[in-house]
Amino acid sequence: MAMRGVDAGDVLSRPTLASYDKYGEAQAAVDTLSDNRFPVQHLAIVGVDLRLVESVLGRMSWGRAALSGLATFAWFGVLIGLFVSFFGSEESSALQLMLLGLLFGAAFGIVFGMVSYAFTGGRRDFVSRQALQASRYDVVCDAEVMAQARQILGLGPSWPPATPPPPEPDEH
Repeated sequence: MAMRGVDAGDVLSRPTLASYDKYGEAQAAVDTLSDNRFPVQHLAIVGVDLRLVESVLGRMSWGRAALSGLATFAWFGVLIGLFVSFFGSEESSALQLMLLGLLFGAAFGIVFGMVSYAFTGGRRDFVSRQALQASRYDVVCDAEVMAQARQILGLGPSWPPATPPPPEPDEH
């Protein structure tokens, strides 16, 4: 079956197969369908009622900015040194080039981290991590394969299950 391009409007117009409180549960449902040879290109997981959550990890300081830059660019320097060692002469070993990359990367990283911190002008003196969270995760499915998906997941003929009508009031 050929893959087709899917845009957001197409995904949002699909009926909901099931809703889950946690992303892992929605992912497990799609995995179950995949394990049962269901054509998963007809599915999407849609996070509903998204919110941005930013966890503050600590204060930013000159030392933390320098250390962050050092760590980031030191690894980059090691990778550059390794890459250069593939094309370098036999006069210098891979270890020497990687160590030089580490040193130059670390030095550049310290400077870069401190300059970047200086440009913030104190407007963002904290370190944080951002994440998107949803209140629920809907697994949506193309209508033409909905019955097959419901059968595999054991959801019965319709989802969500029909709620029974309220009892009739007694007129005694």
